[in-house]
Amino acid sequence: MTQPFDPSSLFGGGDGGENPMAGLLAQAQQMQEKLLAAQEEIAATEVTGSAGNGLVTVTGTGTGEVTAVTIDPKVVDADDVETLQDLVLGALSDLASKRDELTSAKMGPLAGGLGGGLPGLG
Repeated sequence: MTQPFDPSSLFGGGDGGENPMAGLLAQAQQMQEKLLAAQEEIAATEVTGSAGNGLVTVTGTGTGEVTAVTIDPKVVDADDVETLQDLVLGALSDLASKRDELTSAKMGPLAGGLGGGLPGLG
């Protein structure tokens, strides 16, 4: 009678040998834990965007939630609402750029270690 097939033997395991797949799975779990920690840090980080040399500021979280808008009274002109609207849009755009930079800084090094050149992961 032949021995049953042991798939771990394909990866150097079996008969008490060390299985490299176990090490790979442990690395994947560590990477997942690091990614979750980075996501939590991003969510807890406050980011501020501004326009008009600080006349309009928008504050939010790293996840995209806007938490505050500050408008300097000097920009409030009933006859020129368009300028105020442009400044608010500019501050929101600046906030989005800074949030993207934060995400890239925190997640970029982790994502680089995921794929080893696989599309969409590195």
